[in-house]
Amino acid sequence: MKRLWNSFRVRPWWRKLFDIVLVLFALAGFAIIGAWAFFQLGFTKNKGSIDKNYRYMMSVSEMQSLADSTLTTEQINRLRMQSMSHLAVFARMYPANAEHILNSITPDSDPALVDRMIKAAMMYRTDNKEYETTASKVDALIAGISVKDTLQIIPWMNTIEWNALKEAIVKDSALLIEAGRLTGVEPRMIVSCLVGEQIRLFNSKREMFKKYLGPVKVLSVQSQFSYGVNGIKDFTAQAVERHLKDPNSEYYMGRRYEHLLDFTTNDHVNERYRRLVDYRNHLYSYIYTGCILHQTMLQWKRAGYDISDRPDILFTLFNVGFSQSQPKPDPRCGGSHISVDGHVYTFGAIGFDFYYSGELADVFPYERHRFISGDGEGLTQSDIEKIQSNTSNCSRPERGLEYRTDSSKAAATTPAVPAEDDESATYINSVGY
Repeated sequence: MKRLWNSFRVRPWWRKLFDIVLVLFALAGFAIIGAWAFFQLGFTKNKGSIDKNYRYMMSVSEMQSLADSTLTTEQINRLRMQSMSHLAVFARMYPANAEHILNSITPDSDPALVDRMIKAAMMYRTDNKEYETTASKVDALIAGISVKDTLQIIPWMNTIEWNALKEAIVKDSALLIEAGRLTGVEPRMIVSCLVGEQIRLFNSKREMFKKYLGPVKVLSVQSQFSYGVNGIKDFTAQAVERHLKDPNSEYYMGRRYEHLLDFTTNDHVNERYRRLVDYRNHLYSYIYTGCILHQTMLQWKRAGYDISDRPDILFTLFNVGFSQSQPKPDPRCGGSHISVDGHVYTFGAIGFDFYYSGELADVFPYERHRFISGDGEGLTQSDIEKIQSNTSNCSRPERGLEYRTDSSKAAATTPAVPAEDDESATYINSVGY
């Protein structure tokens, strides 16, 4: 070694540098070859093992899926409700896990998914007896309760009128959702007002319903005294339009909504009538409805009473009008009396029934916010023109005909469409003829 060192010392500097580089490359080569050999010989491999819970995991995976089963919808829903009772038991023991499961399921989820998730979560428990025993007791308790009635608990929802009305409302779902977006109101709130008004009309004119509306599943459009599918009076519509434009009004909805109901002509009276009494396109009826709900809510909120969480009161106020909307600490649900199949309801109660019933929730879901503030930017001219294009050229009864005497009415004009009488003409128009 000493001889090598002495030989290295006497060499020229460039030879020393060459030798150093050569040694470094050699060392690097040995390191690479050694690492490769270490890897090839398997010293880096983790051989692993079979998980001790593999049988448990297999049992979870093998739980029968009901997603593609031949069970009826009623049977699947019954199993889904049973699984939710199991989740309630599980939540008492492991609330954090139960919350994750609850947030992950949807109406379209496999009914067996909840039980599968619960079982998977319980894998690290050596004893699941407490959960299993309690869940079995709950199942037995529920099974011991006899089925009282297969009908809906809300009487008016068991009528043929409601079954027909549901289909008519779904046909208008796109317009109702758009009206909700434009007015900043949860569409389900607008639908609730529509339900109250249409149930009233369907039952006050049962013969006309059976003859025209029932078979074709369409909404009734009013053209006398109150207008459109939601029965909005002319003076109420005028008030809505004024409130939109007046920043000092207690009903003012904000800059975002100011031009929502701008007119295209100077003849506001007839243009308003054409908007509301439209047998083919009901968007304006829904926009006015949304505005009334939004404006009334703001009136009460500015007076110190937030009724945004009281849909029953908002539906009542929609029915009775601005003149009777007087903010106070103890509002009560009510409104017009509506007789349906031998039962008498108030307008506010029918809207309340529908809102919380879950009916049509797949089309009109419950939203986190019922109202959206109008503090943002206003509508563009393109937006306004798009709204204004939602008026069809359908035939309408002559405006104001209802205020004339019988003699002048008979001599005035011929009906807008051929029909047996003025009333049936309105219904035929509502179908779109």
